[in-house]
Amino acid sequence: MRVAIVTESFLPTVNGVTNSVVKVLDHLQANGHEAIVICPAAHAPSHYRGFAVHQVAAISYRQFPVGLPDPHVMRLLADFAPDVLHAASPFMLGAQGIASANRLGVPSVAVFQTDVAGYARRNHLGPATKLAWRFVKWVHEGATLTLVPSTASMDDLQKLGVPNLCHWARGVDLTAFHPNHRTLPATQSLRRRLSANGEVVVGYVGRIAPEKQLERFATLRGLPGIHLALVGDGPSLGQVKTLTRGMPVSFLGRLGGEELSAAYASFDMFVHTGTEETFGQTIQEAHASGLPVIAPRAGGPIDLVADGETGFLFDPADGDEMRDLVGDLASSPTLRRRMGEAGRRAVLGRTWQHVCEQLVNHYESVRNLPTLEARRQHRARL
Repeated sequence: MRVAIVTESFLPTVNGVTNSVVKVLDHLQANGHEAIVICPAAHAPSHYRGFAVHQVAAISYRQFPVGLPDPHVMRLLADFAPDVLHAASPFMLGAQGIASANRLGVPSVAVFQTDVAGYARRNHLGPATKLAWRFVKWVHEGATLTLVPSTASMDDLQKLGVPNLCHWARGVDLTAFHPNHRTLPATQSLRRRLSANGEVVVGYVGRIAPEKQLERFATLRGLPGIHLALVGDGPSLGQVKTLTRGMPVSFLGRLGGEELSAAYASFDMFVHTGTEETFGQTIQEAHASGLPVIAPRAGGPIDLVADGETGFLFDPADGDEMRDLVGDLASSPTLRRRMGEAGRRAVLGRTWQHVCEQLVNHYESVRNLPTLEARRQHRARL
């Protein structure tokens, strides 16, 4: 199969969209498929896994490249002649990719992954929130099929009236993230740094940006016997450092590979703070690492955290509940161990191979379906 992936984010930018696209490309290469990547210009490699990577013009917004519409997209797709177009978290570039695919008679699979409308709502943009939802609807109505990662996202798009929806989750690397990594020298070294006096390590991994709502960690101030460890970087780093000044906290920066595995393994619990996650990949990584997870009762975490079994869900409107739950877990090694083991069991069937096989099945399912342009022409003839 020939797959054209149009993505709003790619290497060297590291985030959930990039990670998913890379895993999909790994799977396509391993199984003999052909692919190209079209992404915003941000010093991306010219090839990945032998697949050509094409960059188009982009602007930078909060340290994040945003691809701009480019006539080159249509030419690239026409020359490659894909069987299906995969639009990863479509925004401006993805919308053009879907529209171009429709004009070429190529079916498209759009992966809903970023809550653009949630961003507008959080920033009190008023009428812009409605416009954002209208844009989301317009983009995904053009796709042959839209894949959503969680029941919360499914509900949002169903209420919006977006047709042709199907659930597709994300995989997790069960080897890279494993409780056994606690015995590795790198983990033990980091652990001694974070818990020099036996503190319970409260960990976070992710982008340090407004939408992650890391200001919630300030509510842990004064909670005895804990040490906060934050992995990641982003535009809110300075603000978060100010809010947590005087607290026992370590900023570990952006980590990957074995360093990231060691960081998870050095934590005693994982806390996710944002309410706008369409999925929550780091929650799965924490569970795979054998950690209990505390997260808001909103968005993707609702599907990933079994409240009272693999961790706790807190009311994001209650400023004290997250603090209370962290305190409860910090005081009970037995509860942390039980929930961590349950979390590991919960993700054992979510390998990337399994979810990528599901994705290829979705590709196959749309190959013989009419594109938006074909549907319009059919209606015009009636």
